[in-house]
Amino acid sequence: MPDLAPVLLWLRQDLRLDDHPALVAAATSGRPVVPLYIFAPAAEGAWPAGGAARWWLHHALDDLSDALTKAGSRLCFAQGDPLAVLLRIALEIGAKSVYWTRRYDPVAVRHERDVEEVLRARGFEVRSFAGSTLREPGAVENRSGGPFQVFTPFFRHYLALGEPERPLPAPQSIPAPRVWPDSLPLEALGLLPRLPWAAAFPRHWQPGPSGAAAALEGWLLGEWRAYKAQRDEPGRVDGVSRLSPHLHFGELSVRRIWWAMRELAPAGSAAEHPGLPWLRQLIWREFAHHLLYHFPHTDREPLRSEFREFPWRPPEPEALAAWQQGRTGYPLVDAGMRELWQTGWMHNRVRMVVASFLVKHLLIDWRVGAAWFWDTLVDADLPNNTLGWQWTAGCGADAAPYFRIFNPMTQARKFDAEGHYVRRWVPELAALESPFIQAPWEAPASVLAQAGVRLGIDYPRPLVDHEAARARALAALSSMTAARRREGMT
Repeated sequence: MPDLAPVLLWLRQDLRLDDHPALVAAATSGRPVVPLYIFAPAAEGAWPAGGAARWWLHHALDDLSDALTKAGSRLCFAQGDPLAVLLRIALEIGAKSVYWTRRYDPVAVRHERDVEEVLRARGFEVRSFAGSTLREPGAVENRSGGPFQVFTPFFRHYLALGEPERPLPAPQSIPAPRVWPDSLPLEALGLLPRLPWAAAFPRHWQPGPSGAAAALEGWLLGEWRAYKAQRDEPGRVDGVSRLSPHLHFGELSVRRIWWAMRELAPAGSAAEHPGLPWLRQLIWREFAHHLLYHFPHTDREPLRSEFREFPWRPPEPEALAAWQQGRTGYPLVDAGMRELWQTGWMHNRVRMVVASFLVKHLLIDWRVGAAWFWDTLVDADLPNNTLGWQWTAGCGADAAPYFRIFNPMTQARKFDAEGHYVRRWVPELAALESPFIQAPWEAPASVLAQAGVRLGIDYPRPLVDHEAARARALAALSSMTAARRREGMT
């Protein structure tokens, strides 16, 4: 008689049915499957999901629950320590197997190892599967057998490895158990924010696997061929794919995205694909996972050890709040921070500008910015967030040199020349003509009056002077360098 003990499918950042190796293995095992999501912020260490991500997670789980119901299954919810919950539910339903999709951030790696050790010791079958990246971070090595620290050789090596495996179809059926375990209602997880700051999010996003499929289809039918030319222009609403939150929560597999793009131009290699600039971004995401996997301290400490001595200034509450709220007096910076607050997302070019402003104009530690992004981005992803902030601060792998300081006015005039982006998110400046909309303090009094702008009243004056802030940042870098030289001499 076949063993009909159910398989517990532990879901985390793999909220989909399509191209889900763990689900496929469970569904074809001949045993019932119990999909289970455990809300366990304490198990995430220093990085439990922030407010925007929790909003997304609630709606993604709701959508996945509907998808599983249509497939004849059900999504069960629990909260607490994952190991304790898995053991409790396994005892309740007589499960003898636990399957999951591997994660690669440091806390998750350690946690999975501990959970697997205990479960195996108690006689469970434990199987974990790849499914979060194109290739597992530990399987990619440089010529010396170590990790890459520069993106260009990593990118070339990735292309030379050939195409990733093709995605798996969703299982045709998911066997259900005779008796389902007790489940919390989704609302009991308390994911939705208590304050209405996320009220506008639904106008911009459709979380969940159905929203992810629609977003991918829209991108493939849209302007992907123009990505190379348009990707740095934040005023172009369709200039980028906006698939990042769907990727973070695993509503789309990265293999599905890769092959969907490849099939638009199947002839030739990936290196010859017209969408290579966009495929390159998928490999940048792989690079981020690769770095955090091999250098697990970098979510908290700089990869370049000399930056541990960098003379960051203690955050001044008023200056930090001005940055967070989009009141710095620099229109492109303020537009980005307001877009972030109102939508939970920010254009990548503007992310670099606002991050540079924090760490170089204000000399505030990159970790302060990383924490703010973590709480306010719907696509907050620890490997990407860590790589992006360390890149900007000059203290990570393949980083922009610290002395390369973005000029917010130059960036605005180059990438938002007509001011469309600034006008959308900083409406009090909407009547100003370019180029004054990028630097309103340079506008003559008559131009400001005609546009109805009173500096210091309707819109703030610059929080810091660009040239003075630049000089201060370079002096801080020089002091760190001098200190390192003195250490080397002693």
